[in-house]
Amino acid sequence: MKDNGNLFLPPGHSTIAPGTDALFDFIYYTSIVFFAIVVFVIVYSVWRFRPWGFKGYLRLFIIPKDALEIKVTGQRWFWSFDYPDGATSVNDLVVPVGKPVKLLMSSKDVIHSFFVPSFRIKMDVLPNRYTMTWFEATDTGAYDLFCTEYCGAKHSSMIGKVRVVGEREYAQWLESSSKAGEGMPVEDYGAKLYAQKACITCHSVDGKASTGPTFLGLFGEQVKLEGGGTATVDENYLRESILSPQARIALGYQPVMPTFQGVLKDKQIDALIAYIKSLKESGSK
Repeated sequence: MKDNGNLFLPPGHSTIAPGTDALFDFIYYTSIVFFAIVVFVIVYSVWRFRPWGFKGYLRLFIIPKDALEIKVTGQRWFWSFDYPDGATSVNDLVVPVGKPVKLLMSSKDVIHSFFVPSFRIKMDVLPNRYTMTWFEATDTGAYDLFCTEYCGAKHSSMIGKVRVVGEREYAQWLESSSKAGEGMPVEDYGAKLYAQKACITCHSVDGKASTGPTFLGLFGEQVKLEGGGTATVDENYLRESILSPQARIALGYQPVMPTFQGVLKDKQIDALIAYIKSLKESGSK
């Protein structure tokens, strides 16, 4: 019988050609059968489960018009939050229960990822553009917040909490946040900010080495700088290091500190400087 070949193979002219062609045909037609089965399952699933999948997708990405909008900024290695009335917080996102919350997110450096397992929300946070997600918490409490995109040496420390509170407590928190530091000694307010604004992530107050210089006994010291030269750690140097951390980098440290420009107010910067000044070699306050 003459072999005329097929769509895929030319005519066979050897003793092994018939066996090879038979194996090819078996694989080809078996693939067609399985392809048809897979396509059928996909089409059926799309039709059968469309109320869940499609509506669930729309619910996830269509943000309610009355949602409370909070600006989220990711930077190595902490989260900062800006609320509509001017209040701010770091690593702790405070929201009212039973209220839709829209998160408008961006990054100041590398790609981060905002993940709250209890709310089933996860969204990449990108530099130079905005991404958005939303949620409506059903119960009060504190819920874990993680960065799930590797962003450098302190990636594992980029964690926080979403604190869901009642409407009245949320209003009280906003009011107290706008009056933070009132009636407190300035260095005590600075100590509070040291923890709240994530300085604790990279700077110790007990002399131990960390990602950045320890604050213990730092004020008034002469520090060597990368690229040569020295600087006296005074008020101006500390302010510059907070707002423009790449301007003068201490020798032996990586240029990884983010800017706090727009994150800290002048009153808060003054309080942090006062706190650093209070940390003498004999111990921390």
